[in-house]
Amino acid sequence: METFIQQFVAGLSTGGIYASLALALVMIYQATHHVNFAQGEMAMFSTFIAWALIQAGFPYWAAFFTTVAVSFVMAGVIEFAVIRPLHKAPELSVVVVFIGLLMIFHSAAGWLFGTSIKEFPSPFAKDAWYGGLYMSPHQVGTIFVALCIVAALFTFFRFTTLGLTMRAAAQNPGSSRLLGINVGRMLMLGWGLAGAIGAAAGMMVAPVVFLDPGMMTGVLIYAFAGALIGGIDNPVGAIVGGFLVGVLENLIGTYLVGTELKLSVALVLIVVVLIVRPAGLLGRRIVQRV
Repeated sequence: METFIQQFVAGLSTGGIYASLALALVMIYQATHHVNFAQGEMAMFSTFIAWALIQAGFPYWAAFFTTVAVSFVMAGVIEFAVIRPLHKAPELSVVVVFIGLLMIFHSAAGWLFGTSIKEFPSPFAKDAWYGGLYMSPHQVGTIFVALCIVAALFTFFRFTTLGLTMRAAAQNPGSSRLLGINVGRMLMLGWGLAGAIGAAAGMMVAPVVFLDPGMMTGVLIYAFAGALIGGIDNPVGAIVGGFLVGVLENLIGTYLVGTELKLSVALVLIVVVLIVRPAGLLGRRIVQRV
């Protein structure tokens, strides 16, 4: 029973990371109706930026928020310069561009920062009071950061004019343009937020898996599984799905398949969801009249 509790709460910690990255995937999907396969590599590159700032003498939280801001701008520029000109391009062309962005960020990180594994510090002290028998301070802090991101986004999209405008532009761009909303600007802001969220997720996962250009590959697969389980068009579903995948990954890996095959859990979940309920647990089924 003690092992079950330990693996369950550890799954909640990793689930918080998956939920954050899944939320970033959903935000971009709502804006473009495409999955950003480069989201993990963008988060990894942002984490390297934070590492470089810390090595330059920045305090951790100063490097954290500076990196979040830089990632926001970087993602917005990518939407404006790369994605927006493709709004009338075939879907396959957009997919190829996303894969190209993945390779560019992966190669650029290795070129600029090296391919050797680096240690990334945790902002949460190992002997902090909020650590316990079943969860380390970093695990508790990761869940707290994830919940803060969720709360901030919920408040922004539910109670601010800009947030409501961004939701309208993503859900119905045609009507939004008729109302005078600059849809392109709103989508660029959405990309910026997704980039900032991904950066935060990368900085939370780096102390656990260490920092290298391939650190987010597995994490992106888990996050994608979480987004599909919850509903690729539903931000709340992405959060629920991310936490669910984190818990299932740990429990199934411990009791059934072993740690070597844990990644296969996410792949199986993706296949099952696509077969049984493609819209996800909280996603909307779209019915079109033909």
